[in-house]
Amino acid sequence: MKLFVAGSKGMVGSALMRRFGRESGVTLIGRTRAELDLTNQADVKNFFAREKPDVAIIAAAKVGGIHANNTYPGEFIYDNLAVATNCVHGAYQAGVKRLLFLGSSCIYPKQVPQPMAEDCLLTGPLEPTNEAYAIAKIAGLKLCEYYRKQYGVLYHSAMPTNLYGPGDNYHLQNSHVLPALIRKFHEAKEAGRDEVVAWGTGSPKREFLYVDELADACAFLLNLSNPPDLINVGTGTDVTIKELTELVAETTGFKGRIVWDASKPDGTPRKLMDVSRLSALGWKARIGLREGVQKTYQSYLAEKNAGILRG
Repeated sequence: MKLFVAGSKGMVGSALMRRFGRESGVTLIGRTRAELDLTNQADVKNFFAREKPDVAIIAAAKVGGIHANNTYPGEFIYDNLAVATNCVHGAYQAGVKRLLFLGSSCIYPKQVPQPMAEDCLLTGPLEPTNEAYAIAKIAGLKLCEYYRKQYGVLYHSAMPTNLYGPGDNYHLQNSHVLPALIRKFHEAKEAGRDEVVAWGTGSPKREFLYVDELADACAFLLNLSNPPDLINVGTGTDVTIKELTELVAETTGFKGRIVWDASKPDGTPRKLMDVSRLSALGWKARIGLREGVQKTYQSYLAEKNAGILRG
């Protein structure tokens, strides 16, 4: 099997390359951004026509936290729409029979019953701070759904919850909450500071999945003969941002005070995935948040020491 992983150098793509690299009989295809611009339709079409992979996983995306989504909404909607349309249509044109598109839990409306089930999609307004990204991801999963319906190709989508792990982006403003906290507390400890300022009130609740678990779930889904068009991937449990922040402080060894800046936005009050559909099919997450944060902090230190830290 020839497997193309779009976004193979990112956090998710790297986890997929690790996971499928252990499979016998799988030939992995990956490209850096310099080698293949996924926002360029002609380049993507030519790539698929030349390589003709059997399976494609679309893990490439322009991603970021609240600040990045708020600051660059035009870039977020354009780049992610372009990646989705170019990859799905390019794969179809080249005769790729199986494609797995990866989205995000932010596709669901801001005010929906918790945990969020797949059928609550498009039932209400989106969270304004990441609406641009969410719209692009919804378009991608609908492309897969409708290409499957019209053309008979087995294109389907997985919506992971908040991801973290090796290879994350640790930019203090543009990254997601967990990697930003790891860097912030590590640097505060190293500098001997006695306090760290955290964004918001700490009251929102979030669910976190270690990225290698997502890769394992993708392998599971690709082995299903008739997967759902859309399925959630998560742990089914969540914590407050305050609890997460305290866990990161403990993990990094920071001993000072945590000060909350309530002038900064909280985002959606709660985002917990309903993972009952995936559980019923036979897959469940195994790595708990404490273990995952410890693994991630060790990878942060290793990447920092090696000079390959993103952000």
